[in-house]
Amino acid sequence: EPANADPLAAMVGVDSTAVTPSDSAVRRLLPDAVRNDDGEALEFRRLTERSLREDKIGTLRGSALLLESSPLTLTAEQARLMARALNDVRLVLADRLKIETDEDAARLHNIDDVADADDVETYLALVYNFASWLQESLVQALFGLKDK
Repeated sequence: EPANADPLAAMVGVDSTAVTPSDSAVRRLLPDAVRNDDGEALEFRRLTERSLREDKIGTLRGSALLLESSPLTLTAEQARLMARALNDVRLVLADRLKIETDEDAARLHNIDDVADADDVETYLALVYNFASWLQESLVQALFGLKDK
């Protein structure tokens, strides 16, 4: 931040400038909130992106710490945290695998054997399928808790 930056803005997580991310995966994680108006989109990004990034990083770090537990037993709040982290992981993997439609995702469902992973794309597809299954399992478990 420049020396003349507003200290209150810096404290609450508002950046002095913003740019649209060049990496397509980051754009999936942090999409423009305003369509058809680049100026408004950048202004919204300037006001919100830092805190969104910090939240996503915190969610990933918290989930990584949970994975170190043995046995891994999650509270409902921890399961929601893990589901959010898995969603972000899936967004990045979907970008790298060029998943744009349901049909694109469906073509990966038949990849389920580690022995099939003879290239990076197939390996990423295995990780994507596992992350999808795990996220769905967590969400179903959370819905089951609501019914009780």
